[in-house]
Amino acid sequence: MSENNYKTQSEKFEFISVQHGGYYRHNFIDHAYLYNLYFPPEAVFTSFKDQIHDLVLNYPVAQDALAELIGKLIDQPAERIVVGNGAAELIKIVSGHISGKLIVPVPSFNEYANAAPSGQVIEFPLEFPSFHLDVDKFAAEAIRVKADVAVVVTPNNPTSMLVPKPDLIRLAKKLEIYDCMLIIDESFLDFVENPDQISLEQEIENYPNMAIFKSMSKAYGICGLRIGYMLTANSKFAEAIRNGVHIWNINGFAEEFLRLLPDYKQEFIESCKQVRTDRDNLYKKLCGIEGMTVFKPDANFIFCRLPDYVQRAPEITKKLFIEHNIYIKDCVDKTQPDSDRYVRIASRTEAENCKLVEALIDVMDLKK
Repeated sequence: MSENNYKTQSEKFEFISVQHGGYYRHNFIDHAYLYNLYFPPEAVFTSFKDQIHDLVLNYPVAQDALAELIGKLIDQPAERIVVGNGAAELIKIVSGHISGKLIVPVPSFNEYANAAPSGQVIEFPLEFPSFHLDVDKFAAEAIRVKADVAVVVTPNNPTSMLVPKPDLIRLAKKLEIYDCMLIIDESFLDFVENPDQISLEQEIENYPNMAIFKSMSKAYGICGLRIGYMLTANSKFAEAIRNGVHIWNINGFAEEFLRLLPDYKQEFIESCKQVRTDRDNLYKKLCGIEGMTVFKPDANFIFCRLPDYVQRAPEITKKLFIEHNIYIKDCVDKTQPDSDRYVRIASRTEAENCKLVEALIDVMDLKK
C-alpha cells in the first residue's frame, strides 16, 4: 500500500501500524512516539533557514569534531564520546558486531535484541507484576550465561520506570570482575526530577566497564535529525564503536543543531519541566479510570494495564484510532506476561492528554 493510498480509517490504521515514522504526513494525534513537544525553540529553525544553502551544499564534519561538540554539552573529553546517527546506529554496532552474548531485562526497548544475531541475546524477565529490576539477580544471570555486554534502560521503555543510581553502581561493580560491559541507556533521563543528580555521566571515569548511551531525539524533540551518543571511559570499547561508524554519519543539520544547542540550555530545562507537568497530570487522569493499572512514570510516557473487562490492547488501540484518530502503542510485541493487556501512552500537551483520556474511556465503554 503506497503512501496515503488508504480509503478508510481502518485501512489508515493498518498502514500506520507498520510504519516507523513519517506520522506527520497522515493527520492523526500521535501518542505513540516519545519526544519533547516543547523543544527546540523557533529560533533554531530560523537559524537553519538562514544557513540552509551552506548546510545542504557542504560536507558536515566527521567524528572527532562531533565528539568535541557533544563534549562541550556534557563537559566530557571528546575521546570518551562516539556520536551516532541516532542511538540506533550505536546499538546496531554493539548488538550486531561487538557483543558475543548480550543480556537485557525485558520488557525493554526491542532494538537491543533485534539488532543482535540469532542466539546471542539473553532476555532477563523483570519482576512481575511490578516490573522492577532486581540488579543482584540480573548480575547473577549475566555472570551465569557469561554475557560480555549487559544493558539497562533507565527510565525503561515501555515501563517508564527509573532504576536507582546506587543499584546501577552496584551492578557495574559486580559485572566488572567478569569483564562484562554495562550499557546504561539514559535516553529518557532528562524527564526525571533532578536528572543531573541521577545521571552517571559525570562519574563515568570511576567505572571502566560502563558506557552510557543517549538518544537525543527524545529529550530534545529532534527525531528527524538523528543524533545519539555513547560516553565511556573504556578507551578500547570506545575505539571499537568508533571503528563501526562511517566518516560522515551525521548530516549538516544535525551538526548545526549541536553548535546551536549551548545557547538554549535554559529553554531546554524549562521544556522538560513542562513535559513533567503534563505527564503528571495525565498520570492522575489515567489513575481515575476504573480498573486501570497505571504505573507511576519517570519518563514522558505512561505504562498501563487495561481493565480485565475490556477488550485486548490491540483492539483498544485500533478502536481508538478509528473512532478518535488517536494512536497509542500496544505492548503485544514486548516480552512480558499478558503483553496483550498493556499499552504505552506518550504524554503530549494538556489539551491533547485530556482528549486522549476521554477517548480512551469512550472506546472502553466505561461511560456511565
